[in-house]
Amino acid sequence: MTAAPEIPGRVGVLGGGRMGSGIAHAFALAGANVTVVERDDESLALARGRVLGAMMTSVERGTTSETVPELTARVGFSLDASAFADCGLVVEAVPEALDLKRDALARIEAAVAPSAWIATNTSSISVTTLAETLEHPQRFCGLHFFNPVPASKLIEIVVGESTASDLVATAAGWARALGKTPVTVTDSPGFASSRLGLALAIEAIRMLEDGVASAEDIDAAMALGYGHPIGPLALTDLVGLDVRLGIAEYLHATLGDRFEPPALLRRLVAEGHLGRKTGRGFYTYDKNGKDNGERTIASNGSAP
Repeated sequence: MTAAPEIPGRVGVLGGGRMGSGIAHAFALAGANVTVVERDDESLALARGRVLGAMMTSVERGTTSETVPELTARVGFSLDASAFADCGLVVEAVPEALDLKRDALARIEAAVAPSAWIATNTSSISVTTLAETLEHPQRFCGLHFFNPVPASKLIEIVVGESTASDLVATAAGWARALGKTPVTVTDSPGFASSRLGLALAIEAIRMLEDGVASAEDIDAAMALGYGHPIGPLALTDLVGLDVRLGIAEYLHATLGDRFEPPALLRRLVAEGHLGRKTGRGFYTYDKNGKDNGERTIASNGSAP
């Protein structure tokens, strides 16, 4: 299988966590040869396992006509950013920390060809601020993928002050070739999706704190009343409470008190209850990340 016409033949992903491995999987399914770079052997092994698992799931569900060996043959793994040298696009997908992302982007730019495009998967950090790291910011934009990447139908294209107009059009082509719908937003704190999603999540957490309703009923109100595929508390468990807290702190600092993180969110993160990835958040989960029916938070906001 060859890459879809709008996708570069070789794509790099820096960071093989949940999002990075999902991005690598999506591009490989679309026919690109993908290189994933991680920081150490342990992280690289975990990334390889995530990508392989996702590909096995795609084959089992019939979402691809290719075999697992055919898919995995298009994905390579490395500890060295120089592996990005022949990539037409490299996506940064490291954790949501400004200094970490700046360092990652500098490493990418030093490795890629002058003609290569660079993107960040940040969900809230200013693309214009991140671009200050780069010598050629015109070839840089935000490509905000959503979790789980293979199943999500949306990519948010974030346009920084220096982003070239032809990159915006090209990025929209990448999104469509991946089977997703692009939305384009001007660089601003939280963009469109994270800003709206976090506003809903924060209010849901405050309602739980205030004893307005149980976690199940708050989520059911949005799923059944507004057609959301998943309620805001269950979605926070999926995204990660630590990720939500980081975004809330950033938006609180940039947009004001309406994004102040609820005390309940801070407490759960401090206790290490980060959602599905730790087995406990607003709900509790088995080792496969499935809701086991137990609840971390009672309807009055106290621990059960």
